[in-house]
Amino acid sequence: MPDQIADLSDLRGDCAQCFGLCCVALPFAASADFARDKPAGRPCPNLQGDHRCGIHAELRTKGFTGCTVYDCFGAGQKVSQLTFGGQDWRTGPKDQVRRMSDVFPVVRQLHELLWYLTEARGLDAAAPVHADLGRALERTERLTRQTPEELAALDVAAHRQEVNVLLLRTSELVRAGIAGTKGKKGKGKDRRGADLMGARLRGADLRGASLRGAYLIAADLTGADLRGADMIGADLRDADLTDADLTGAFFLTQPQLNAARGSAGTRLPRSVTRPVHWAAAG
Repeated sequence: MPDQIADLSDLRGDCAQCFGLCCVALPFAASADFARDKPAGRPCPNLQGDHRCGIHAELRTKGFTGCTVYDCFGAGQKVSQLTFGGQDWRTGPKDQVRRMSDVFPVVRQLHELLWYLTEARGLDAAAPVHADLGRALERTERLTRQTPEELAALDVAAHRQEVNVLLLRTSELVRAGIAGTKGKKGKGKDRRGADLMGARLRGADLRGASLRGAYLIAADLTGADLRGADMIGADLRDADLTDADLTGAFFLTQPQLNAARGSAGTRLPRSVTRPVHWAAAG
């Protein structure tokens, strides 16, 4: 792991440097997303001795769709190689699994914040708060480098609240310069936390809209214009983004995109990649 976060590429999972922590530390319950129950701290039965998933190429067909929409933002390798000094939970002390299971979700949350802060600091329109964003980024990175005991006791919610103030200001600055419907500025389209489950938004003009925490589950966004929209925390599970334009959309993460449906015609910001299953669906 680098000493400091340079860009978003430092915040992508590297399974080769991780001890399969997402397959061990996290719990899941039998549902449409997971074929079986698994408690926290118990290795998934699909986890192999080399810490790789034995059914990775078949997760969707085997009933583990939930695994395909998860991303640790690089927290897995941080905890494996830095926090625990490269000591495998299989060969470490008896309580190693428990300690890693306590720490991994904390670092994962901090790394998600690092993603947002890094992206925000790269947005030209957010120049008035770049210095504050830089300080928050440095502080968050320092927190990720604490001891296992300090991390397990960390109040992540409080830190997230502090960071969120800056992210909200960033959103206002970015969206203020984006023209929306009938020439109105995007900052007037506040759909934060809106219940848009199954909504018919085909071709909708959502330029510069705030969709923070909006429920867009199974929404029809075919051909929708989402340029410059704030997507932080938006639930895009099974949302149809076929031919939608998300150019310049910000705070959009790979897990959100992986949970949605799309096409070769869907235009995306450079911070994310087109999910493999989109091509398969097409």
